[in-house]
Amino acid sequence: MVTVTLSHIRAARERIAGKVEHTATVLSPSLSERLGVPVHLKLEHRQTTGSFKLRGASNAVASLSAEEKARGVIAASTGNHGRALAHAAKLEGMRAVICMSRLVPQNKLDEIRRLGAEVRIVGDSQDDAQQEVERLVAQQGLVMLPPFDHPAIIAGQGTLGLEMIEQVTDAGLVLVQLSGGGLASGVAAAIKGVSPGTKVIGVSMARGAAMKASFDAGRPVLVEELPTLADSLGGGIGLDNRLTFAMCRDLLDDVILLSEDEIAAGIRHAYAQEREIVEGAGAVGIAALLAGKVKAKGPVIVLLSGRNIDMNAHRRIVCAEAIGERAA
Repeated sequence: MVTVTLSHIRAARERIAGKVEHTATVLSPSLSERLGVPVHLKLEHRQTTGSFKLRGASNAVASLSAEEKARGVIAASTGNHGRALAHAAKLEGMRAVICMSRLVPQNKLDEIRRLGAEVRIVGDSQDDAQQEVERLVAQQGLVMLPPFDHPAIIAGQGTLGLEMIEQVTDAGLVLVQLSGGGLASGVAAAIKGVSPGTKVIGVSMARGAAMKASFDAGRPVLVEELPTLADSLGGGIGLDNRLTFAMCRDLLDDVILLSEDEIAAGIRHAYAQEREIVEGAGAVGIAALLAGKVKAKGPVIVLLSGRNIDMNAHRRIVCAEAIGERAA
């Protein structure tokens, strides 16, 4: 089986050096006290473009041939991958086309357009957007760089795992966002490669968790994509998934699912106690701790994966206004 290994991830780190930020990891006194062990926050939401996605996109673009760069790139996205790919393509003077569903928040669309990418809004799910990608690849010869199931994307995201385990060398547990699996598989491959005894747990929303449903079925399955505060974790994993399903199945120690109220509590805690603005997906690790769904005997690393939240929505959440309309 084709997979992404520690050597691929280390090569990716060399390839993207100078193109991404080496983000800090800090101790959270409030969460450490609550859990009874040191809890460290990996501040990847401070990455350029506001999320971890720049790592994978930068590595994938840097891995293209001159002929492929001349053709331009295309991807389906729930927002953050599109923004990262638009940024990486702009640095290379390349054409970028990003296809998204109507569920993607407006603020993410605006940022992608600002970076000069062509935006196409198609359907009500990531799967609908992916069909448009495949049509344009066949019609215009664009190079598809998917958001997760691609070796260069996985290896790029894995550089985050290297940083985390180097910054907290005695980590007993790492909480990582789980959606299509590019981040979770890359981070788990890096961490398990360096520190096999460290547990890695994937965290997702309960509404439309495609990877968890696929684990339960024993194969990739279709899951209805639903509105959620963790919109970046939406979308399927692809019925023809080549890499991330098997890697996440084999490398993750567990999966935690969260309600919308629990995710909102994570966003509020990040703001009120940690002084950090994070989107719903970025807050799920904190949310899992607050919900009492994690037990740890040693230091914990919680990944804050992104900050690209609509600020009006953020204000409503941190002021404890009703969130039920979106999650109902």
